[in-house]
Amino acid sequence: MTSSTPYQIYAIGDQGITLDYGGEISESINLKIFKLYQVLKKWQPDAVLDIIPAYQSISLIYDLGKIKKLAGTKTAYQYVEMKLVEKEALANEIDFVLNQRKIDIPVCYHKSFGLDLEELANTHQLSIGSFIDKHVQRSYRVFMIGFMPGFAYMGTVDPLIASPRKDNPRTHVPAGSVGIAGSQTGIYPFNSPGGWQIIGQTPFTLFDATKESPTLLEPGDEVTFHPISLDEFHHLKNSSS
Repeated sequence: MTSSTPYQIYAIGDQGITLDYGGEISESINLKIFKLYQVLKKWQPDAVLDIIPAYQSISLIYDLGKIKKLAGTKTAYQYVEMKLVEKEALANEIDFVLNQRKIDIPVCYHKSFGLDLEELANTHQLSIGSFIDKHVQRSYRVFMIGFMPGFAYMGTVDPLIASPRKDNPRTHVPAGSVGIAGSQTGIYPFNSPGGWQIIGQTPFTLFDATKESPTLLEPGDEVTFHPISLDEFHHLKNSSS
């Protein structure tokens, strides 16, 4: 790797490596990650145990012993680094159209679910209705799945409602809670601790281990939200139980 490359490559432990583009969260960088992910998946030998895409980076977890057998005179790390550089250059040369699924998610912004909504609206000098409008008027790219199974990091929200994580995270955030953290929005798939600003809740199930595809959302999806009443929330929740 030379100083002119738009990325950094570094080890993560003794059996992992990351290629990181750095910079701000952006769809253009995230698209580069998707392209590289597709190229790496086509190449992936048995020695590479996992390929993990994120916002601006992609990581490979590998079997040290198996990689050594492929590496020849190189170290295992040198071999995987060489392959990453090679595949990154190939990914930049291919035409790639992101196959975006469009998914619309109902959200109830009732005060019993929007635990931080009123405070955030006041902070941003918006009415609650205007705050909700700004949240539902955009579509959001699923940049990555992380934190817990099925938790989709999506962006970006209108700058007028972007809000930092809470200084003191809650010990319990209900499953389905819709939150904002910085320029991102996301949905908690399970009851869990969490520090995102909670503005509503969806009756949809985000993760179901009994299904062939257990996660409702996947990287690359385009997500929109629409507001529903408290009665509609309970009707949808009950009908899906």
